[in-house]
Amino acid sequence: MMMMMRQSGSKVAGMAGLGSRLFSTSVIKGVHESSRIAKPSLLAKEVVDTFVRARPAVAVFRVRQYSSTVTLQGETEKEKNKEEEKKVQNVNTAADSEKEKGNIVSYWGVPPSKVANKDGADWKWTCFRPWETYQADLTIDLNKHHVPITFLDKLAYWTVKSLRWPTDLFFQRRYGCRAMMLETVAAVPGMVGGMLLHCKSLRRFEHSGGWIKALLEEAENERMHLMTFMEVANPRWYERALVFTVQGVFFNAYFLGYLISPKFAHRVVGYLEEEAIHSYTEFLKELDKGNIENVPAPAIAIDYWQLPAGSNLRDVVMVVRADEAHHRDVNHFASDIHYQGRELRESPAPVGYH
Repeated sequence: MMMMMRQSGSKVAGMAGLGSRLFSTSVIKGVHESSRIAKPSLLAKEVVDTFVRARPAVAVFRVRQYSSTVTLQGETEKEKNKEEEKKVQNVNTAADSEKEKGNIVSYWGVPPSKVANKDGADWKWTCFRPWETYQADLTIDLNKHHVPITFLDKLAYWTVKSLRWPTDLFFQRRYGCRAMMLETVAAVPGMVGGMLLHCKSLRRFEHSGGWIKALLEEAENERMHLMTFMEVANPRWYERALVFTVQGVFFNAYFLGYLISPKFAHRVVGYLEEEAIHSYTEFLKELDKGNIENVPAPAIAIDYWQLPAGSNLRDVVMVVRADEAHHRDVNHFASDIHYQGRELRESPAPVGYH
């Protein structure tokens, strides 16, 4: 019994001298799989030697693995940088080419739109596009007239008639400048009405029945009339000053009038368009008499109204007069809707003519 206790004590003492480094099961298993362990000190020495020899290999493996990962990441970053540099170079090259053409370039990547005509040629107008061109309806009835019945109708009618007298006195028979001045006024109501209907639609969270677009189309069409006659008539400085005055007064007056009574405002425009038809009819008479030279039609008019090549000023006046007749009908119709106690959105707007 005493012998067995001594042997056990010597074994425990020998094992305690090895320390914590002996308890790597994988190493012990690889070195001594035998059940007979005669000399623990020799075993510990072999385990330590094996661990020391293994550490440099593990370290080298980890260094190589890390260096390869860094290399791959570096190559990826280089490729990304090269791609970004190519993109920047392409953008700069495109910007330089656009600058050479005289176009405006921007960092925000909004390139100038390229539009082609029906024949494939580059479209030269930026104020309107090929799909916005049209052919005016020359068969429209030019003699229709709304007979004023109610007090508001009579007030609108005589307001327009009172404005005709100073216009006739100022322009007399200079119908080119007269048309120019007329269009600076005629282009205001559609914009004001469309703007107010737009705000009303936002306030009430409701649709407009297409009337916003219809009135804005009218304003744009009248503005194109002005751009056309600017090619024919060269206004003097005092006529330009008069445009500032008339536009300032008329814009604010019509704005207030539309807020107070839309049916009155639309009726006024209807009568204004009737006067425009009369003015352009007189313009045509002067052209036919030879008092005004029937010059070739401006290029902008030929493209906008899809006129045939070789058209002249008389052809332009004809299509403009047809446009005014259309605006006359639309505004009288809008006023009639209000007179019936309805709102414009309850009747679909005549959109698509222009």
